[in-house]
Amino acid sequence: MPTMRERFTAVTSELLDSDPNVALILAAIGVAQFKDTGVVDRHPNRVINVGIREQLQMGFAAGMAKEGFRPIAHSYAPFLVERPWEQIRLDFGHQGVSGILVSIGATYDEADWGRTHQAPEDVQLLAMLPDWRIHVPGHPDEVEAQLRAGVADDTNVYIRLSTQTNDRAYLAGGPGFSTIRTGSGDAPTVVAVGPMLDVVANATADLDLTLLYANTIRPFDGELLCSVLQAPEVVLVEPYLEGTSTAEVSGLLQATPHRVLSLGTSQQENRHYGTAAEHFAAHGLDEAGIRSSITEFLAQRVPA
Repeated sequence: MPTMRERFTAVTSELLDSDPNVALILAAIGVAQFKDTGVVDRHPNRVINVGIREQLQMGFAAGMAKEGFRPIAHSYAPFLVERPWEQIRLDFGHQGVSGILVSIGATYDEADWGRTHQAPEDVQLLAMLPDWRIHVPGHPDEVEAQLRAGVADDTNVYIRLSTQTNDRAYLAGGPGFSTIRTGSGDAPTVVAVGPMLDVVANATADLDLTLLYANTIRPFDGELLCSVLQAPEVVLVEPYLEGTSTAEVSGLLQATPHRVLSLGTSQQENRHYGTAAEHFAAHGLDEAGIRSSITEFLAQRVPA
């Protein structure tokens, strides 16, 4: 199975060949991959490498959008979102134009490179801006579906690629959540985001709960969440900063006494080197940590 990045490269190259309105804006990262597909030579006016200038990358992409192109900007998550966040906010948001941002290096995918290449905060940053569709795919097939839909749309889109994948894709035909399994009448609901699904499913295989899968986190599918809710208890498991979607759940349940457990990377800095798996385990996002957190949460229930 190709990686998410390989699928993104192949599909983007195909879109550049078939749609004269698609443009690709790079900032050094990814140039070699796209040279291998030949699109750099075939479309020199629509595949632009601005060099290691991420703020310029965003400004240039927004300018292409202003001229009627559908720009795709691509780089590592901290360089694509954190470094040029002001340009995203102003050049896209304030100017009223739209484009597609596609990142690699999700959270701790590139942990070996140190903190400069780690991006647990990217989704929360973009979620602060209005009208962004934020995808966190868990499988290459989802990447392709989200990218094709994004090119055909006129909204601002963020697609967060990861080296971690689930065993299968869930294509709901739109941005809504998918129901993986349904618990009993008083079971809590767990929302697993993107590549966390298989980890969460394995960690909770023998627990009574409803499990939802989200590969699009904005807009947040409150309609499905409310329709399956058996008890006013929700656990969010997100592969980035903890609490990113807590306000979404609390807003939905504001008229009902409820409990929310938000699992994700801690805001506390982890200044140790290690693999992605070791970083996730340090934040309690491995199978053992997730199971422990959820069972402790359930043990705190107040008897009816």
